[in-house]
Amino acid sequence: MPDSTDAGAGNAQAALDTVQRCPRDAITAAQRVLAAGPADDERSTAHRAIGLALRELNDLPGALRHLRRAVRTAGTARAAALARMSLGYVLANAGRTAAALRAVTAALPELTGTDAGRARMQRGVVLHYRGRYDEAVRDYGHAIDIAQRDGDLLLEARARNNRGLLNAHRGTAGGADDLSRAAAVFRELGLDLAAADARWNGGIAAGQRGDIAAALRCFAAVGEEYRRLAVPRPALLLDRVELLLSVPLVDEAVQVAAVAIRELRRRGMASDLAEALLAQARAALLAGDLDTATAAAAAARTRFRRQGRRTWAAFARHVELRAEFRRGTRTPALFRAMVRTADQLDATGWRDPALITRIDAGLLAAAAGRTDRARDLFATAARTRGRGTAPRRAQGWYALALWRQLDGDESGAARALRRGLAVLDRHRTSLGATELRAHSGAYGQELAAEGLDIAVRAGAPARVLAWAERWRANTLRMRSALPPDDPDLVAALAELRMVSGLLGDAVLADRPVRALRGRQARLEHRIRDLARRVPGGSGVLAPPTVDALAERLGPRVLVELVAHGDRLRAVLVRDGRASLHDLGPLTEAARLARWHRFGLRRLITTGDSAAARAGAAHAATALDSQLFDPLRRRLADRALVIVPVGVLHGVGWAGLPTCAGRAVTVAPSATVWLAADQREAAVGPPVLASGPRLPAGQAEVRRLARVLPGSRLLTGADATADALTTALDGAGMVHIAAHGTFRADNPQFSTLELAGGPLFAYEWERVARPPGCVVLSACESGLTGLRPGDEIMGFAAVLLALGTRCLIATVLPVPAEPTTALMLDLHRRMRAGAQPAPALADAQRAFVASGDGTARATAAAFVCLGAG
Repeated sequence: MPDSTDAGAGNAQAALDTVQRCPRDAITAAQRVLAAGPADDERSTAHRAIGLALRELNDLPGALRHLRRAVRTAGTARAAALARMSLGYVLANAGRTAAALRAVTAALPELTGTDAGRARMQRGVVLHYRGRYDEAVRDYGHAIDIAQRDGDLLLEARARNNRGLLNAHRGTAGGADDLSRAAAVFRELGLDLAAADARWNGGIAAGQRGDIAAALRCFAAVGEEYRRLAVPRPALLLDRVELLLSVPLVDEAVQVAAVAIRELRRRGMASDLAEALLAQARAALLAGDLDTATAAAAAARTRFRRQGRRTWAAFARHVELRAEFRRGTRTPALFRAMVRTADQLDATGWRDPALITRIDAGLLAAAAGRTDRARDLFATAARTRGRGTAPRRAQGWYALALWRQLDGDESGAARALRRGLAVLDRHRTSLGATELRAHSGAYGQELAAEGLDIAVRAGAPARVLAWAERWRANTLRMRSALPPDDPDLVAALAELRMVSGLLGDAVLADRPVRALRGRQARLEHRIRDLARRVPGGSGVLAPPTVDALAERLGPRVLVELVAHGDRLRAVLVRDGRASLHDLGPLTEAARLARWHRFGLRRLITTGDSAAARAGAAHAATALDSQLFDPLRRRLADRALVIVPVGVLHGVGWAGLPTCAGRAVTVAPSATVWLAADQREAAVGPPVLASGPRLPAGQAEVRRLARVLPGSRLLTGADATADALTTALDGAGMVHIAAHGTFRADNPQFSTLELAGGPLFAYEWERVARPPGCVVLSACESGLTGLRPGDEIMGFAAVLLALGTRCLIATVLPVPAEPTTALMLDLHRRMRAGAQPAPALADAQRAFVASGDGTARATAAAFVCLGAG
């Protein structure tokens, strides 16, 4: 945040000096001065101290009242000028930037020496708000020169803080050095609040460089400092939204923007409120909520124009135009507005939105047949591929690919797209946390879709497979980077486990739960922040060739499903050859998959009936026909490796006629399957665990212990989250029978219920030596949260990322007692030497043969994930 500056006289000056240490103490001291009936200049300085302290506490109406009194009560021209300077700063905060500029400019002629330096810096702040960045940087530079000449460390630190922040936002070199120097000086002077502000700005600079983990660490540390100082900073929510959008963590950005709007509107902070509305518009655009994006951007643009902030108004206009383009509008008027807005954004330093607007305008021109104009726009946009953040460079490569396509150079376009995705891969490795990596897939969507389109048009199955793999489940192509010994994270998860247990008890006892739910939400927020602050790690596995896949597949057949526009396609690999197939409308496959899940769930939860059986069978036949009829001749009776897409990740494959009784392995991507299939599984003794409130689960693992001699058994009070996490390390096989809960809002908080509280998906990332095979006899333990790029999140994602070779889990709720027979048969077959996928298929077939429709649905709920 930009910093303000001031000086005064006597006791009032002491109050003024306290503003950046403790605003509330400054108000108390200044009120004592006023009560003593001081001279005019000291009265003016006291009112300035109160006004600026109220600004720090976000009471802008009160701040303006006292600063106007400071102007009126000043006894000398110098005191009046200093008061006008402070008034200008707060007017800028209130969105009245024209009045602010007049006030500060009027103060300048009356000031000399360091006073003039402070006024220069203050005018820089106002120019900064108005988007006149070059002028603001010049004024900050003049202030620094005066401060160094006169030895005024405080002025130098404030001016460096402001210049560093502005240059960080503009992506200009030197911002981080200015901010580091400012923070050091503020600490040396004992100005804790100012030092915290400068450190926070350092976090903004890290985020602008693309170092998300460093920015999150900084924001968390400085947030604690603000809480210690008891100083509210609602405007800093905007910086958090910006960081969330840069990942992008869209849902969370939408929520934080809404909170920021509410708080800033309540406090009358008009300037920051306009920026919050723009943040809300940007978040809504990424979320696909075009109506909210348009309305919020229009409201922001109106406010920016009233405040004289034309640069910001152009940014808001960019969001409006993008929303209109995504609605399908393709008119000459929209094209002209896009070109004009892109030029305005470029001229004022908003290079990223300018780049995106220019690419959209080029696409619009190409669609209208204006090839020469589109080529010019793409060429201009392509110049950014060598500089800036990773998403910006990737967009530059995307523009180059579009330019080459216009010239008919599809191979050159494909090379450019691969370069862009490689940039994003390197960026993804810098995001250590699984959650950040999963969400970052949004950035590659356009590039991967364009490359896939080129390959499909060429009718080249191997290239279609390669393009599908370049963007699919990239998070699982890297080793999880969460450190196993993060004490803060371990402590926070332990506290969340305790609170979750208390919450469950309170719900069962019908006691009030509001306070516990609030505590749970705060802990989850802290855990997300702690997990996201992990530094980056290893590189990314390259997509496999057809030959490499064929070598490991042997007689098996790989079917990789691919979303291509509104069509569902499949790349089939058999006996070293790949073929490409059109499976029909994507929306129809998604509809049938949901219908099939509903049918199976109905059989499991409501019991067997003729109507339920008929409904499930009809859905299974329809989905099976769409997915497998075009492939049937090539499938024969071979074992399958299936790579799903979208909602098809939740299919109970054994419930489809083609897959029933057949060994089927489900993988997030062919790359992940190949890596898992090549991995040597751990060979430690088996671990068997059961959770509370599940008598059938305890009986299940005790019976399994007889099937698997030498197993480590965790039941009752011994089956805690800590004990199980420790036991997982190096185990050859792990079987867990427990109640499971899948969290669609944040799959990393999905749980298995154990003694003493739940085990969270987050916690398994701490395991150093992953177990070889894991069987989760728990409801919906195989379900995954989906993010752009078919990035999966949840227990399956964590285990596969760790290096577990195989996971057998459920994608539906399952009845506890009937499941035991299926699990015992499964383990007997694996104990006899069968691989997990064939063992599961044979156990499912036997289970279905001995049961009814409910048994069929229960068997279909289990899937073999990874490499079976």
